[in-house]
Amino acid sequence: MTTSPADLSAWHRLDRFLARLRPHREPLSLAVDALMVVLAWNATYLFRLGFERWWSARPGYDGWVLAGVVAVYLAAFAALKVPQSMWRFSGFGEVKKLTLACAGAGLVCAVGVMGLQLVQVPRAVLALHPVVALMAVCIVRIAYRMLYEHSRARITGGDAEVRRALVLGAGEAAKRLLAGIHQQGWIVLGLLDDDPAKQGARIAGVPVLGPLAAVRDKGVRGAATHLIIAMPSASAAQRRRAVAAAGEAGLPVLTVPSAEELRGGEGDIERVRNIEPEDLLGREAVQLDEAGIAECLAGKTVLITGAGGSIGSELCRQVARFGPARLVLYELSEFNLYTIEQDLGERFPGLELVRLIGDVKDLAHLRSAFGRWAPQVVFHAAAFKHVPLMEDHNAWAALRNNTLGTYHAALAAAEVGAERFVLISTDKAVNPTNVMGATKRAAELVVSALAAEHRGTRFMAVRFGNVLGSSGSVIPKFKEQIARGGPVTVTHPDIIRYFMTIPEAARLVLQAAAIGESGQVLVLDMGEPVKIVELARTMIQLAGRTQEEIPIVFSGLRPGEKLYEELLADSETTVPTAVARLRVARLQPQAGRDQAMGWLEHLPLAESREDDARDCLRALVPEFNLPPSR
Repeated sequence: MTTSPADLSAWHRLDRFLARLRPHREPLSLAVDALMVVLAWNATYLFRLGFERWWSARPGYDGWVLAGVVAVYLAAFAALKVPQSMWRFSGFGEVKKLTLACAGAGLVCAVGVMGLQLVQVPRAVLALHPVVALMAVCIVRIAYRMLYEHSRARITGGDAEVRRALVLGAGEAAKRLLAGIHQQGWIVLGLLDDDPAKQGARIAGVPVLGPLAAVRDKGVRGAATHLIIAMPSASAAQRRRAVAAAGEAGLPVLTVPSAEELRGGEGDIERVRNIEPEDLLGREAVQLDEAGIAECLAGKTVLITGAGGSIGSELCRQVARFGPARLVLYELSEFNLYTIEQDLGERFPGLELVRLIGDVKDLAHLRSAFGRWAPQVVFHAAAFKHVPLMEDHNAWAALRNNTLGTYHAALAAAEVGAERFVLISTDKAVNPTNVMGATKRAAELVVSALAAEHRGTRFMAVRFGNVLGSSGSVIPKFKEQIARGGPVTVTHPDIIRYFMTIPEAARLVLQAAAIGESGQVLVLDMGEPVKIVELARTMIQLAGRTQEEIPIVFSGLRPGEKLYEELLADSETTVPTAVARLRVARLQPQAGRDQAMGWLEHLPLAESREDDARDCLRALVPEFNLPPSR
């Protein structure tokens, strides 16, 4: 079906007009029904008395009788909750209610007129009026539904429900959004903006209805089905306030792509998307030393272990931006390797990719791969990271993969003379209370020990907190729970975590690789901690649901889980770097570092026992405060 721009604009204007009426649906429904009752009364007189006498032959008190008839009909409609019905969904159920209302009202009116001895009112009028009134009120509803469905087909091109949006932001992004969003079946009812100069103005024919805070006003929202945040260039604090205000409105919230996505060509301003973790986080974009990173990576062979994981895949994309000569993807999962290889092939068609399926626990294969491709920069992201999963029956697997695997990758890098080796660590390595954190702390010690032995390679670790949106993190879990109707499970009402987005974490890892010195642990500034229960509440709100619909259930702390995480141990301090969000931890000498090499040499041959794994970790990481067995 082809619709001209003028025709399309007319249908949009009609829908906007009807949408403005919808908040007043009940009184308008009663008013229209009253008009239909009046028209039916006159039509019945016309049928009974003929055109010449239908007005002149009426009794003088007919006006008072008609007023009483209208009052009785409206009372019947109200008693059966007819005004609450939505006309665009009118069907057989609505017709049944109208039939009962008209029959009952007609009977009451007939009894009342005859009981009052108003003999000049024709009995045929009293008998026929309920039938004609029923036809009138049904026809007006059918006509409205036909108009609505035709309008919907014209706007959406099919049977899809019309989506009506209130847009937060009335700047350049909103203008560009309005230019294209109508073609996707959207109706924009109005704009909100805090700029006083824009209040009352019209942009592309759409009015600016008030400031952003007005989104909380039901009268301003009207018949909106969605809220769209169109503020890609606003500061993080402004966007965070807009997201918070929108979340309180009880409607699904969407947003236009961010300024960074638009610059990178990853989105069109007309294509709205769901609120993503970075929108919830609301942090200012990190400013990097792009020239320093380019000097570190451009023209080099870069190898990334765990290349298909959450952090590893984003590292691949970020590294590819700086023009390495070759990118070696080392990954155990065939599916993950295929996925990142396809993504990189589309984004960077000129980049040479080496795709290797391999296990960091296999030192021989690592030595072969490193020897053949001679990487100059290595990012070690391969790890088991799910805390509760590693606690129960998997301590030995975590020890071998996270700690021994780090030793193997770092040793292979040193043997081929790599310039830099960067371990991706975690805040759970600080004063660890779980196996996963202890294995990562042990991995840091391994890197530190190798840094003292192999001076030709810069060995460093980068430590940061939870990454929003990564596999196994709370965001995907909460999204899934909300989608299936809840409940949303939070372990403890007071639990807090530091969060960073995947792209931000990957960029800071690259920056750390460029400025870090051998033996250092670099700590990323994670900003303010986030209360997990508040994150859950916000996500429920942004989905347009309430906590009555999607309850939050507290399931209790899991084995090895802390109420809060730390980025530094008590014995550590940090010094700033040239990058505002990157600091260097000054580590105090520890005996465990000296024991690392001998301990690792016999580990591959040791028997696989869970208690032995914990004993080994406790010997290497004295601050690991977990009971000997569970």
